[in-house]
Amino acid sequence: MLQYNLPRNLPSADELPDSDETPVDNELQELIPGLLKAILLILWAERMDWFFGIDMGIYHHPDEPPIVPDAFLSLGVERFYDEELRPSYVLWDENVMPLFVLEVVSPTYRKEYSTKLDTYQALGVLYYVIYSSRRRRKPHLEVHKLVNGKYELQSGNPVWMPEISLGIGCERGSYSGVTREWLYWYDADGKRYLTPEELVKESAQRAQQESQRAQQESQRAQQESQRAQQEAQRAQQEAQRAQQESQRADRLAQRLRELGIDPDNLS
Repeated sequence: MLQYNLPRNLPSADELPDSDETPVDNELQELIPGLLKAILLILWAERMDWFFGIDMGIYHHPDEPPIVPDAFLSLGVERFYDEELRPSYVLWDENVMPLFVLEVVSPTYRKEYSTKLDTYQALGVLYYVIYSSRRRRKPHLEVHKLVNGKYELQSGNPVWMPEISLGIGCERGSYSGVTREWLYWYDADGKRYLTPEELVKESAQRAQQESQRAQQESQRAQQESQRAQQEAQRAQQEAQRAQQESQRADRLAQRLRELGIDPDNLS
């Protein structure tokens, strides 16, 4: 439960502005969080205790403007309130601080490495993630973890976040028709979770392979049936030849008897 020194009468999410009316200045600020959410919608399809907000205001005080990260993740909250969904994320209503906040650095630098870092640290956000593909001498992805009230930069790519049971990392891939470096979720072994497009493609490949195996099995069964039929035909032909030989032997024995020769005495 979050503890705040706030006024008694607090506005609800429906009474607060649902946007700071600041447009994103880079399409990646929409696509990168969108990909992460799309993966979660499949990975956690059966879970109803999480919320992933994109470009949504986080209200921490009724008299102050909201913080609007590019994306954030909260656990232990209702995934949906009702069919109208959340207009914003109000901390005194949710009583749960986001565990994960993502900022995608745009061409217009917005103090992601300074002021915003201090703000999320003061709020108590456990993981603050900054991504910039334009960096040349420093890693594109920075994951800061709150340790004893201070952010500590984590090493590695991906970075495992045990409190969330997810890893976050970046690598080249394809999404929305664009091949470039993207952010992805990873499991504890560092294996990347597939995107919806990759899952559809993988499912189609499996279906095609199953169809090919079924076709091969059908062909083998047909070949076995043909071989069995050929064996039956050969057996029938052998039986016919044996019957013909028996009939010839009977006719020969009959002629010998007619000539006064006992065929049983012949050796």
